[in-house]
Amino acid sequence: MASPLLPIPIIFLFIVTFTSSSLLPPVHRVVEAGGAPVPTVWPDQFHALLLMNASGALSLVDLWYDWPNGRNFNIIRDQLSSSLYYDLEWDNGTSFYYRLDPGLEQCRTLHFEVGVLRPNWLDGATYLGQSRVNGFLCNGWEKVDFIWYYEDVATKRPVKWIFYTGREAHVLIHEVGAVLEDAKWQAPSYCFTKTETVNGQISELSLTGNFEASLLNGGALKGFMNLQT
Repeated sequence: MASPLLPIPIIFLFIVTFTSSSLLPPVHRVVEAGGAPVPTVWPDQFHALLLMNASGALSLVDLWYDWPNGRNFNIIRDQLSSSLYYDLEWDNGTSFYYRLDPGLEQCRTLHFEVGVLRPNWLDGATYLGQSRVNGFLCNGWEKVDFIWYYEDVATKRPVKWIFYTGREAHVLIHEVGAVLEDAKWQAPSYCFTKTETVNGQISELSLTGNFEASLLNGGALKGFMNLQT
């Protein structure tokens, strides 16, 4: 099993580098020989540790992607917070957003028209060329004017993606084949007492897990459904 969230003081040593480099847009150099590269299909199962930056608001996300079992899990810690919150998504469109803090039984159960991102969700993305991103030489793509995605040329691992809102995900760890044990995928019992139905997927949830921030943007983010078709 992959390691849990790393200690906050260690991870945030990376913040100065990532946040300062993200202030300037990448300069792309188009590669002409051999045709345009295509994005690597996501592994069926992986774990990633993401540093999220939303206009200076920072958080760490443990992302567990498990396509064969139709599930995706984001475990989120905001900067300097001792509390975690959880975004548990299933391919049938059901998502649970909850906390496990003692005495704080918070949960929302929502139903969306789409489920977990397919491994080939980047199919059809427009190639932008090569650029230096967080110190790595990357190929970059744009998908339906919604997301910009950067992948290390040498290893094919994702390095960074940017939503059209400006929200950024910096990949600190990417472990192919890592699987979270089944017991951790069970939502708490208090999640099954109330449900809410929402027409359409809220854009950034499947990749960042930041439920509160996504809700604040409301319907403006529903274009994410285009990535699922």
